[in-house]
Amino acid sequence: MLRIAVPNKGMLSEPAWTMLSEAGYRLRSNPRQLVVEDPDNEVELFYLRPLDIAVYVGRGTIDVGITGHDLLLNSGTEAVRHMDLGFGASTFRFAAPNDSPIHELKDIEGKRVATSFDKLVQDYLAEHGVHAETIHLDGAVESSVQLGVADLIADVVSTGTTLRNAGLRVFGEPIMSSQAILIRSPRLSEDDERLTILSRRLTGVLTAQRYVLMDYDIPVEKVSAAVAVTPGFESPTISPLHDKQWAAVRVMVPKAKVNHLMDRLYDVGARGIIVTAIQASRM
Repeated sequence: MLRIAVPNKGMLSEPAWTMLSEAGYRLRSNPRQLVVEDPDNEVELFYLRPLDIAVYVGRGTIDVGITGHDLLLNSGTEAVRHMDLGFGASTFRFAAPNDSPIHELKDIEGKRVATSFDKLVQDYLAEHGVHAETIHLDGAVESSVQLGVADLIADVVSTGTTLRNAGLRVFGEPIMSSQAILIRSPRLSEDDERLTILSRRLTGVLTAQRYVLMDYDIPVEKVSAAVAVTPGFESPTISPLHDKQWAAVRVMVPKAKVNHLMDRLYDVGARGIIVTAIQASRM
């Protein structure tokens, strides 16, 4: 069986569970389950702390896992980034108190930086020739400055609300941008059939989330103009109709552009436009 690590909590957990469910995998039925066997799909799901997933996968005790790119890099393990999953976008930033004299990277010299991502911060500061003390905290690093433990923090920022509520402001360039990724063990071949099936299913979910099918009829002499409006994810399917003056077009288009594309299609003479959700492939 393919052993898959899934975050048991945190901002990546629910989107990861939803993606696996839409891909056809069985999830746990109660929050106390740590392992779920899915013999129909020949996988086992292991619900683990997000910070630990890259460690298990890097050591080869778990074949693949869903985690953040920032967590992978901070782990320092040999786990391999296999594919991006399109959710959990965030940036990793420095933040200092609103009244602090720290405004740019060079101002961190000699200061104390509280973070849960020691390796990321140390590597970044070393790369930029800045010497500072990193103080490891497992959570709630935004409280460290007020409590006198640190002069500034480095943390994951999604909306920035938590930092603002703590009287902190971000400064400088982002240390890195991150999102959820699928990682694989260095012991698992990239061409392993089990990994290929999982990757194909997750790609199907991503496609279903981002695209819809659009069907419409168009006069034959205007097919080229219509196809120029909707080139699609792949080449459109064009079929003749009983009325030889008309053709039917089916094409996959981005959800975010549907209304704009419909307006343009009507302008070039299309009629009977139908938009249909795509079902994720489970093959």
